[in-house]
Amino acid sequence: MNSQLLTWKECTALRGIAILGIVLHNYCHWLHFAVKENEYLFRITNAEALWQAVVHPDIMLPIHLLSYFGHYGVPVFLFLSGYGLVLKYEKALSQPTSSTASYWHSAILFVRYHYLKLLKIMLPGFVAFIIVDRLTPGSWHFEAGYVLSQLFMVINFFPHPNTIIWPGPYWFFGLMLQLYIVYRFIIFRRSWAVVIAVVMICWLLQVICSPEGAVLNRLRYNCIGGMIPFCAGVLVARYLQKYSFPLTVPIYSIAFVVLSVIITLMSFSFQSWLWIPLLVVAASVCLLRLLPPFVAGWLVWIGSISASMFIVHPMLRKILIPISHKGDVYCGLLLYVLTTICVAWFFKIIIDKIPNRKQ
Repeated sequence: MNSQLLTWKECTALRGIAILGIVLHNYCHWLHFAVKENEYLFRITNAEALWQAVVHPDIMLPIHLLSYFGHYGVPVFLFLSGYGLVLKYEKALSQPTSSTASYWHSAILFVRYHYLKLLKIMLPGFVAFIIVDRLTPGSWHFEAGYVLSQLFMVINFFPHPNTIIWPGPYWFFGLMLQLYIVYRFIIFRRSWAVVIAVVMICWLLQVICSPEGAVLNRLRYNCIGGMIPFCAGVLVARYLQKYSFPLTVPIYSIAFVVLSVIITLMSFSFQSWLWIPLLVVAASVCLLRLLPPFVAGWLVWIGSISASMFIVHPMLRKILIPISHKGDVYCGLLLYVLTTICVAWFFKIIIDKIPNRKQ
């Protein structure tokens, strides 16, 4: 057994699970018949539609499940981001910076480094998407202000982010930059009480909102909506990372089934829905430890190209989804997945050629 909670390979494999969920979700929920998700808003009608799809299953049930649940790959990424930041910046460094001037200089360099790292990932995919978007039917009307806001990763703050961010999944870059800022200026080397306080504040800000209101929509497009899984990753890395839990396959199997049932039931209440990301992370870990070694190894490779898959899948979705719209649903989905993996591998080569700025 491993001497730590999550190894590097397991974290990479979890990224593989997460990106597959996101990529498949972003295709399936574009199909008009698919059950729509509760991601930024909570609509009980969506949960009821999921229930009807489950109790009256047909050949499209996998499409409904991927459409509804696939977006939960995002909180898995957020958990792993918090987990990784602690291991890289808190476990590796012996003492925090003492002087105020040095502290601010170090924090600003930290944010700049991670902004440029995000930009390095985003820019090749964004440029490729713009070209594809102009060459295919239904091209988007880009505005200079929104393009610049996307490049500076502040577009999430604008009203109605769901209608101005294009491609839609690129809202994640603004979210991550915000989380890096919160981590470095508020959470870094602070006590667990500070981390819990941040979680509770972000949770309360969502609780007081209307489940289907514009305010909740904007909050969840920003770091407030992603703080629960991110801070969970921080706390797990600080206090549980050195422990391993040698559970057997039957226990992992039971845990995965129980967690899946609880996640489904929690999807019917606005209050419990806010906490589903934590259970999704736990279920993902259980699922990973149930997989055969060759499947887990494949997921490690998928996880290694997850950033590239994220930036290329929106343009490939636009090209290939007409196949599914014309009736060949699973054929279009299969071609989309295979193309995304191959093109992502190519884009990873390009991204790796771009030099990183030193922190």
